[in-house]
Amino acid sequence: MASGLKAEVTAASGNKAAAIGVKLSRPGLISAYPITPQTPLVEYLADFVARGILDAEMVEVESEHSALSVLHGACLGGLRTFTATSAVGLALMFEPYLRTSTLRLPIVMAIANREITSPMTVWGGQQDSMTVRDAGWIQLYVEDNQEILDSVIMAYRLAEDPRVVLPVNVCYDGFFLSHLVERIEIPVQDVVDRFLPPFQPMIRLDSRDVLSMDPLTPGDLLTRYRFEHTQALARAEGVLDEIDGQFRSAFGRGYGGALEAYRTDDAEVVLITTGSMTGAARVAIENLRGEGHSVGLIKLRLVRPFPSARLVELLRGKKAVGVVDRSVSFGWGAGTVYTELKQTVSGQPGISVPHGFIAGLGGLDITIEHMERALTTLLKAARGQAGPPVTWLDLPHESTGAAVAAAGARR
Repeated sequence: MASGLKAEVTAASGNKAAAIGVKLSRPGLISAYPITPQTPLVEYLADFVARGILDAEMVEVESEHSALSVLHGACLGGLRTFTATSAVGLALMFEPYLRTSTLRLPIVMAIANREITSPMTVWGGQQDSMTVRDAGWIQLYVEDNQEILDSVIMAYRLAEDPRVVLPVNVCYDGFFLSHLVERIEIPVQDVVDRFLPPFQPMIRLDSRDVLSMDPLTPGDLLTRYRFEHTQALARAEGVLDEIDGQFRSAFGRGYGGALEAYRTDDAEVVLITTGSMTGAARVAIENLRGEGHSVGLIKLRLVRPFPSARLVELLRGKKAVGVVDRSVSFGWGAGTVYTELKQTVSGQPGISVPHGFIAGLGGLDITIEHMERALTTLLKAARGQAGPPVTWLDLPHESTGAAVAAAGARR
């Protein structure tokens, strides 16, 4: 840490780590509606406010739609804000969710990732946030509870940067992170305050200076808004890399910015992961390295904007590439990040056609054995033994291969 102050070490769930990150970021207003597995995060924040250790207004609302709508007014009024949700709660707030990004409001929202019903489920999965990835928000996916805390703080720096001015999601796996307890270091408030200065809004509503917000907009002006929005979203990747480096200097920890490469320099095959599954993948990498196999890992932190250029740079020359998804792109019968990766590498010289793996839906654990099976499949592909383009690791191999082949034939 840059200062002589010492961080507090404690044990906390992912939801508590997120709440601590919010507290350290000093929002002026919090509005949220409870939903499993996000609920404890809101309870921790309410407790912080009630005990006077967080100087913020806590607004209780009747729905997720209202929760985010309340933040629109607060943010335009000049306050740093926060909310959180999961699954069908995110679906209910979809209208203001779109409006948040298209109004360029630098709001931070945590998503404790959960499957979308039906069939009825409350268990972990990334289907909720992956489904809305094209709604104009920046989306960060994190691996562990320390990264949750740190990413919340970095999310405010990123959202409020004048080169960006866009809302940010900090996405973490429901139950696997939200409710499980890990060791975390709590940064010193003074150091956070130097890293994250007070919010300086580009526009502040004031009754003494009347301003019309969001009037009926003609198409030529709307086109410019959309263009500038996409440009700001593209800039966010480079800005995040800067912020991550500054965070490392201030706190002694960093996460690689948009992505983190692990043992990829000499790897013949590379596996890509998001979220908490990355820990199991690292162990699998070490196990196969111990057997003499040249395998590597990329932890993808930034899904929007998608770090295409960096991925192409890291994957060029590899004999096989794969990605493990905890969500489904229904139109393609494949994982969501797999479809993004396939588009990214299409037509790129020296990059293998990626393989997709789906696992961990509906709260199923993604194990070391899952990761070893995926890596073994990639090693076989590197030797010319092609398998199905997508493998559902929690289903029998013969059924997934036949289903994917049939889908491909129909297209």
